[in-house]
Order: sequence, then C-alpha cells, then structure tokens
Amino acid sequence: MPIKFSIIFLYLGLFALVVHGQKSNIKKADEVFDAYAYIDAREIYLKVVKNGYQSAQVYKNLGDTYYFNGEYADAAQWYKKLIDNYPNELEPEYYYRAAQTYKSIGDYYQSKRMMGMFSSLSSTTNLANNFIKSYPGLDSLVDTVSEKFEVINITHNLSGSDFGPSFYQNKLVYASSSKKPTGNKTDEWTGLKYLDLYEAELDEEYNLSNPISISGDINTPYHESTPVFTKDGKTVYFTRNNYLDGKKKKNKNREITLKIYKAIKNKDGAWTNVTELPINNDGYATAHPTLSPDEKRLYFSSDRKGGFGKSDLWYVEILDGGGYGTPKNLGPEINTEARETFPYISGKNTLYFASDGHLGLGGLDIFAISLEENGPYKKITNLKKPINSSSDDFGFIMDEEKKIGFLSSNREGANGSASDNIYKVRESCKVQTLRGMVTDAMTQLPVSGTLVTLLNNDNEEIAQTSSNMDGIYQFEDMVDCNKQYSVRAEHQEMEYSPTEKPVTILGDKAEEQLDIQLSPTGCPPNDLGCRLDLQPIYFDYGKYEIRPDAEVELAKILEAMKEYPQLKIHIESHTDSRSSDLYNIYLSQRRALATMQWLIDKGIASHRLSAKGYGETQLLNECANGVQCPEAKHELNRRSVFIIKE
Repeated sequence: MPIKFSIIFLYLGLFALVVHGQKSNIKKADEVFDAYAYIDAREIYLKVVKNGYQSAQVYKNLGDTYYFNGEYADAAQWYKKLIDNYPNELEPEYYYRAAQTYKSIGDYYQSKRMMGMFSSLSSTTNLANNFIKSYPGLDSLVDTVSEKFEVINITHNLSGSDFGPSFYQNKLVYASSSKKPTGNKTDEWTGLKYLDLYEAELDEEYNLSNPISISGDINTPYHESTPVFTKDGKTVYFTRNNYLDGKKKKNKNREITLKIYKAIKNKDGAWTNVTELPINNDGYATAHPTLSPDEKRLYFSSDRKGGFGKSDLWYVEILDGGGYGTPKNLGPEINTEARETFPYISGKNTLYFASDGHLGLGGLDIFAISLEENGPYKKITNLKKPINSSSDDFGFIMDEEKKIGFLSSNREGANGSASDNIYKVRESCKVQTLRGMVTDAMTQLPVSGTLVTLLNNDNEEIAQTSSNMDGIYQFEDMVDCNKQYSVRAEHQEMEYSPTEKPVTILGDKAEEQLDIQLSPTGCPPNDLGCRLDLQPIYFDYGKYEIRPDAEVELAKILEAMKEYPQLKIHIESHTDSRSSDLYNIYLSQRRALATMQWLIDKGIASHRLSAKGYGETQLLNECANGVQCPEAKHELNRRSVFIIKE
C-alpha cells in the first residue's frame, strides 16, 4: 500500500478515536447534567468544545448550566452559538431563555428579537400573548428609576451566597453558605456550600451585626432557606431539601426536591420538633413559605400538577387544631407559564413575589399586587429600578410601617462578584411639593414677582422660582422629610428686605406649607444691620480682607451674638461689576468667608453662622457692566449684609 494511503487511513483512524472519545465525554457530561450537577457537567462540556466538538445538545446544556445558576452573561454566549449554528434544532424554550439572558446584559434589542422568535413558534401560549401585549413597554421600564427607594448591599463582605431574608422579632434570619458549621458538602448544582439559616441583629441603620447559626435542629448538612415566623416567635416554617432522619432523598427522576418544614421553639430558645408539612410530595417541589397577616393562610411556591407554569404561587388554609386544607392556585392573573416564586405577604396584605414570566428587566424581577380591594397595587406591578435589576432579584420583604425592607439579588456586588447578596431597601420619605404664599408684612397682600430660593442645611442653593400673581411659590420633588431647609424670599424691584425662614420636613406627606412675609425697608425684623444701626461693611476693589472700619461694625455684631446665644446669622457678600462674572462670584465668596471667619476667630461657634457670595448679581445702583461710575459708587456694591436666621 502506498505510503500516502497509509497516512490517510492512520489519520482517519485517529480521528475516529478522537470522535469516539468526545462522544464518551459527552455521554458522561449528559449523565452528570441530568443529575443536576451543573458545575461538573459544565467543566466536561467546556473541554469537549475546546477540543473542537460541537452540537446543538452540547450548546443547549452548556448554556443551561449557566442559565439555571443565574449566570446570564455566560449563558447568552452559548445560546448565541446555539441559535446561530443550529436554528432548526431548537425548541421554542431556548429563544425564551436567550431573550432573558440578553435582557440581563442590557441588549434589549436582541431580547425583543428572541422573544419575537419565541412568540412566532409558540403563538398559543400565554407567554407569547403577554409578550405581544407588554414588550412594547420594555423601553419605558428600562428607562424608569423609582426615586421612592434606595438599595444598599449589606452582605458584600461575606464570601458565599446569602439570600431569603425574614423578619424575626428585632432580628433578620436568612440563608447563607458563607459559614457552614453543620458540614462542608458542596452543592453539585451551584458549586457552593450548602445553605444554613442564620440570625443577625439589626443596628439602628438596619445593617446586619453578629450573625450566628440558628439554634436547634433546623440546620442540617444540606440546604435550609426562606423561613417565615409567626408573630409570637414560637413557630417557624422553612424550606429544606427532601431530607429527614439523617438522609437526603431523591425521587425516581433523581431530582432532589424541596419541601416545607415546621419547627417549634422550646423553653431554652432552641428550634426543635421539626416536622414535614402534609402538603409536600416527593414528586414535586414545595418551597418558600410565607404567612398571611392573620396567620390563617400559608402561601408558597410549587411546581405541582394543576399549575400554569414551571412554578406557581399557591396557598393553603391553616385549620384550627393544626391541620391544613387543600392547596389552591392563585390563578392566571398572577401565575404564568414561567416561574413565580419567593412570595411574601406584608402586614398590609400586599403580595410581593419574584417572576420571570411578567415583563421585567432581567432574570427574576420583583412584583407586587394588593390582596385587598383598596390596596395601592391594583394590578401586577413591577417595582422597577433600583429594586429590580438586569440580574435575578427575589426574596423581597417589606415592613411598610417602618418603611424598611430587604431583598436578595445576584447583581454584581461591591467586591465584583455576582453571587446572591442581601440588600437593604429603605423607602425614601419624599414630600411632593413645598409651597407657600409671599405677602406684605404690613398690608397682608400677596407679593408677586418675588425671587424665592430653596437652600439645603449647608446653605447651598437647590432651586429658585418666583411667586405668581397670587403670591404663590412652590418647589416640586425637591425636599425630603426629616431634613432641614431654608427658604429665602427677596424682591429685586420693590423695596422689601430679604427674608429667610427655616423649615424642617416632618413625616411623609404630599405637601408642606411655608408662608413668608416681606417687610418693607425701614428696619425689617431680620435685617441685623438695620437693627444694630451698623455702618456698611465695605471692601477694597479686588480684595477680601476685612478693613479696620469694617471691624468696628463687626464688633457690634459680635457683642449682639454674645448677648443673644440663640442668634444665628447669614452673611451675604457682593462685588461691583468690574472683572468677569465668574471671578466676582469667587471674590464675593471669599469676602463672605472672611467676614464669617472674623467672627469665628472672636469666639462665635461656626454652626451659628453661614455665608454666601453673590458676585455682581445684586448691584445697588446703575453701575453695571460697561457703565462709567465713580469709585465711590462702585464701593457701595462691594459690601456684606447680615440676615437674622433665628
């Protein structure tokens, strides 16, 4: 046989061996994948692909190992290869998963495109119909950020997975793999240690402190998570692997299901008497319990028969004597053909839950619906950013009276990781409108055209407006409750002295009223210069040093502030029109600070003083830019004035 043919046959033989070896690896990977050991399966699939082998099934399973662990950016990479190379070998479900992964990386165009493909192949499904109706609103959802909440990561310093918070008396109980006293086994699904329940104290800012493993018989070498406690603190329902009497069980499909268990607190404060609820079954998962406000219903998530999707929300009546009724599905308004999970019922009977079947920003989003007719959420409502993100957001709980809550999310944390973390959710206390009327202090008639300035507690300008023909001014969406502000009113044309009033916004309400009276010039109540018969405090051109003649007048103010310890003043400094506008703002600020520092150096506490420079914006005469004026007139504009704040 010629040498060249021998080489060809040798090559073909080696190729056949390689292909056989790859198929053997794939078979092993498939077996591991079917056993839900996604991390181990992923490693084998990656090696197979690296060695040049590819197929639709390999790409499907490889993408799924990331998708089912919430690692959507990596899942998107493999689903793209799958769709690009094997478009004729796809179940519609993979277009849906691809759409979810593209959302998670912010590629909303591709997400819509994939959902369009899914809908064309699944036109009779509710998911497809929901897409047709709701996906046009995705852009608006993406661009909307709710200013009602602030979200802060409070477990960023922990190394594992932390999620599923629950209120327990004055503490927070949650699931964590960060510390594991009951064993070091690793979950083949996630590659992380198994979860235990921990309880942590909450400090004044609702941050976690002193987390410890929950005492008693609840924690095992396998998973425990998502507890809910009765109001008396004596009973807990929680989720656990299908594990009891020291053994972890598998059903005939080899899946390790989740079940809800109940435990009782004994006289020593330990959780004992762990029992399995009769609503469980080895053939399906039952998980994530929560109680109604009257504790007569237990809500949960399950993939049992009779539902609408991959997991639905259900409830069961808790009967007198400790029994349970028949589980009932919450219906198609709430449940979709995808996942609804992690329910929570608030004290005001609002249902919060996670779903990837309703229109959301990424994987799982958090939604709300009121279970009372007069509740605030009349229909399924996405809680928007910052509560929701392009990642998985779930396990949301909220104390609506204290306006504080917590959620779980695998959004990228402060340490760069994307594992599950717990986030504090604080409801902001924003007043919609601060408004009032500006009137003449002598005639009580409204004063229109008044310049009204809103200042924060550092005397920094937030906004300005003018009073209308009825003397009304208002600032919308500018002030938060439990913070102090000042409102200054001054008229540029009529002879009124500037007036400044402090206001502290207390409570959470739609409107705060602050009326202001302007006093005609003469000796307005808040004009300290007039009341103390001060001579003007002037500055040399281009300078901010306190002149000797100004020190004489400042000494009068010093004595008044010593005599009246409650007196607080605001210093306003000005320049003439020469030099640039920007430089004059700088110069006037230096003059204001120099004036304030003179008083501080003489012993006046700094918190009693504030200062601001206005440049050449408030000239007292006609000497504006380009106008020829004698030096004496220019000097009249280089001044400091004093306003009584309190």
